[in-house]
Amino acid sequence: MKQIRNTIIRAGLDALYFSGAHRVLRPIFGGVGTIFMLHHVRPAHAGPFQPNRHLEITPDFLRATLAYLRATDVDIVTPDEVQRRLTERDFSRRFACFTCDDGYRDNRDHALPAMRDFDAPFTVYVTSDFASGTGRLWWVALERIVARADAIEAPIDGQMVRLDTSTLAGKDMAFDRLHGWLRGLPEEADIRREVSALCAAHGIDEDAVSRELCMSWDELKPFAADPLVTIGAHTVSHCNLAKQSEAMVVHELSASRTDIENVLQRPAVHLAYPYGDRCAAGTREFALAKSAGFETAVTTRPGVIASDNFSQLTALPRVSLNGNYQDTRYLPVLTSGAATAMWNGFQRGGVG
Repeated sequence: MKQIRNTIIRAGLDALYFSGAHRVLRPIFGGVGTIFMLHHVRPAHAGPFQPNRHLEITPDFLRATLAYLRATDVDIVTPDEVQRRLTERDFSRRFACFTCDDGYRDNRDHALPAMRDFDAPFTVYVTSDFASGTGRLWWVALERIVARADAIEAPIDGQMVRLDTSTLAGKDMAFDRLHGWLRGLPEEADIRREVSALCAAHGIDEDAVSRELCMSWDELKPFAADPLVTIGAHTVSHCNLAKQSEAMVVHELSASRTDIENVLQRPAVHLAYPYGDRCAAGTREFALAKSAGFETAVTTRPGVIASDNFSQLTALPRVSLNGNYQDTRYLPVLTSGAATAMWNGFQRGGVG
């Protein structure tokens, strides 16, 4: 199913590019700028089973994106500058803002050198528990479980199900089914319990994943001091905020901001919602983020930034630099707003 979806998306991007429709649609859907969403930036690695491939791009593709933006005279700006331009209605020049979620070490090792080559600022949204080495990147643990196993048993929807993971096709289908089941569980504790059980059954050390992949607080200190880097908040535990009580949401938001400000000694006034889709962040979360003192907050809802986003600064859409579509010909399509408009049924992303 995921492969079919990726093929359809790629066909849509190709259709917009080769037809030139993105140029026609840009004045209608192009907005005033783009906030790009990234996760990992690292060299491509071999292996046919990479279900989280969409969460990573190569340093070369990041450089190609930056070169394209510089060639088209787009300003690459910080979230502070996005907030200023929207608040002051300063739309004299188009802008792009680069954001990386979770706080991965490769953001320092591979993204930062690329950004330095173009003197381009970027933001890394840090999850407190990941930086502390106690967080659970359960989607990574799940990938490792499925990669190792020839069969997996899990209590999906209350019934013990045995999944054949002895073939690549079986692994792909099993990962999708398990991922969907876990995302649909009612409580964050349920996800932790089930992933922990799977890790124990298949010999995966889930405690080591965040320490292996994410920057520690000690590593974040010199990284945050770089003039090109802004550190934003990504909650304490990377939970689905929409499933939490209001009191817990307030804690996740406020404590993550406090953690960053206390340890790194710099303000943390920009936020990314974990997962960030309509099932994880909505009107309540947008209001609570504003109440917690965040000047901007970004979702994963697809869309470019429009002039009227000044009234929705804690509900900003983004454009994903998706690892499945690392082709420079898609860049003018993505920045035209045509692709996300098509995805949204020709409506903009954001609150609406």
